Amino acid sequence: MLPLPPGEGWGEGSCRSGRRMTSGGVGKAPAWVDLALVPLVNLVAALIVSGIVVAAVGQSPLQALEVLVTGSFGYGEAIGYTLYYTTNFIFTGLAVAVAFHAGLFNIGGEGQAYIGGLGVGIACLALGGILPFPLIFLVAIAMGAAFGAGWAYIPGWLQAKRGSHVVITTIMFNFIAAALMTYIMVYVLIVPGQQSPESRGFDPSTFLPTAKQMLGWIGIEIAASPLNLSFLVALVAAAAVWVFIWYTHLGYELRVVGKSERAAVYSGISPDRHIILAMAISGGLAGLVGLNEIMGVQHRLLLNFTGGVGFVGIAVALMGRSHPFGICLAALLFGALYQGGSELAFSMPQLSKEMVVVIQGLVILFCGALEHMFRPRLERLFAKPLPAKA
Repeated sequence: MLPLPPGEGWGEGSCRSGRRMTSGGVGKAPAWVDLALVPLVNLVAALIVSGIVVAAVGQSPLQALEVLVTGSFGYGEAIGYTLYYTTNFIFTGLAVAVAFHAGLFNIGGEGQAYIGGLGVGIACLALGGILPFPLIFLVAIAMGAAFGAGWAYIPGWLQAKRGSHVVITTIMFNFIAAALMTYIMVYVLIVPGQQSPESRGFDPSTFLPTAKQMLGWIGIEIAASPLNLSFLVALVAAAAVWVFIWYTHLGYELRVVGKSERAAVYSGISPDRHIILAMAISGGLAGLVGLNEIMGVQHRLLLNFTGGVGFVGIAVALMGRSHPFGICLAALLFGALYQGGSELAFSMPQLSKEMVVVIQGLVILFCGALEHMFRPRLERLFAKPLPAKA
């Protein structure tokens, strides 16, 4: 064979020295794509589909969007109600996120919040008028967290020690919590001679101060709303979870277990211990919902005070990427949907309450169940090419 002239015959991607050059391929997308762009695109898609649904019933999507935004942030009372709903979603979103970091899917936030509220209610019923408010407040926090943690501890123990999947057990424990609360309210804590299954009202010394009262102490007047001191507790809980997960040795071990149990065992970390711990912390965070609802608003124990916030917390954690800052933003969005949806049903009677629930459900659908629908395309679009290698 005749030798080829230098530089000829090597084909595409070759060099004169004869070394084969390979293309670099596609690298990872920037972090902001996952943290900001994907949730934003999911939200826009949900709003577009919601607009189509609104148009299908003969209403203006732009008018509905205007009412939704104005009803959430347009005046002082609306802002207060939005932040009041946001408080619950921060607690349940953080609860789901902590379990996520340990590789667990805690669907029992509803039952854990329910039982946690029982702990808060017992503290208020037992200590009202006996101890000063600061002590009652601290005991109520401890009782709510302890009751919620205890209710989540059992599924965590069953997962770690018996292999019972935490998704199944936490769903079952939601129903058990509802049945237990019904029994307690009907046969134990109900006021004698009363038909409604509610406890007696709490002593005023147990009431959480509202935002209107707290700001009034420093001379700032705002509209009355259910927003209360528990909102600050939720923000403190978010900061505490951030520090725990990313800046403590225990949080690091918990994340290692969530990434790979085999790697955790190889590193001397006990997966069983951290699974139980993660579920207990998760349940304790969910149990703090009772501060907002029972101690801050209802001022008595009653049935169904959670209203589905434990399930919404799953979408909040997914949309917030299991990061406390993202969870706070996602909780604010869902709080706005709840408050704005109520305003929408009132201002546009043609859109029934069920239609508002459909709109809320579409946002949960796109931001939760369909959370990965647009991700592959967006990651490919913004991925940085890797440098070529010889």
